Amino acid sequence: MRVSRACCTILWVACSALAGAATAQSYPTKPVRWVIPFPPGGGTDTISRTLAQKLSETWHQQVIADNRPGSGGTIGLAIAAKLPADGYNLVLGQLANVAIAPALYPKLQYDPVKDFTPISLALTSPLILVVHPSVPAKNVKELIALARAKPDSITFGSPGNGTTGHLATEIIRSEGKVRMVHIPYKGAVPAFTGLLGGEIAVYMSSIQPAIPMLKAGRVRALGVTSAKRIPSLPDVPTIAESGLPGYEVTNWYGVMAPAGVPKDVLTKIHADVERALKQKDVQQRFEAEGGDPTPTTPEQFAAFIKNEVVKWGKAVKDSGAKVE
Repeated sequence: MRVSRACCTILWVACSALAGAATAQSYPTKPVRWVIPFPPGGGTDTISRTLAQKLSETWHQQVIADNRPGSGGTIGLAIAAKLPADGYNLVLGQLANVAIAPALYPKLQYDPVKDFTPISLALTSPLILVVHPSVPAKNVKELIALARAKPDSITFGSPGNGTTGHLATEIIRSEGKVRMVHIPYKGAVPAFTGLLGGEIAVYMSSIQPAIPMLKAGRVRALGVTSAKRIPSLPDVPTIAESGLPGYEVTNWYGVMAPAGVPKDVLTKIHADVERALKQKDVQQRFEAEGGDPTPTTPEQFAAFIKNEVVKWGKAVKDSGAKVE
């Protein structure tokens, strides 16, 4: 009887392993939903759709882009957190709604560490501080001097309260000891449109949408947020060079899923995301926009998220940034 039970246990374990392997091999057998927590046209949308297209080609299944914008990307992430953890629901998280939001929103509808399965870091990218041509400042030092001379006279926009662009500008406001008026928009495209129309004077933008506007002379760059100048804009100084020594903010994006995705399915998704990020055309596209493709293991990405939550929680507190 004991031998029989032992054989049954071994058989059950073997069958389970085979079933798991079969599930991973056949995945996906239906369309996959990709939640994008921002409106169409911004950096999060571009990265999501690029990767979704590559995965669709690999899987021979539709990867359906589902834009769910609002509240600095937190609405989309809250929606994604509650979806089934079967591998058929993915989301692109970023610095703003994963690491910054917990310190800004007292009633956040998700826990970025407990409610998600990290798959891979996808991209790191600096931002660029741009101003409307009517602003006389030619660098960050002059912008700070202008803001000090006329407190609350300069407006700066962001894609929403608690976004990376919001906090990155709040840090300039805090470290420069100046007062500027924050105007939040519902996404990056409306915010940039507001800058072009003169509704706001200053905007912290993703690199990609800023480049054509810079070339057309419709905005002027004061500095990039990275520690070094970027190859696609070699004549634009860093913000640290331009008047705020020591300043550095790097945005990042990562592929995630609701917590509890089966290990075998997670392994397959990760392998295919990593393969997509290593494709030459994807790397060239992201690098042209100032980004650096940075695939990681799920474990590395999980540790990265935990560290970022702690790091940016302190940054939010030190800057005094608040959700209005």
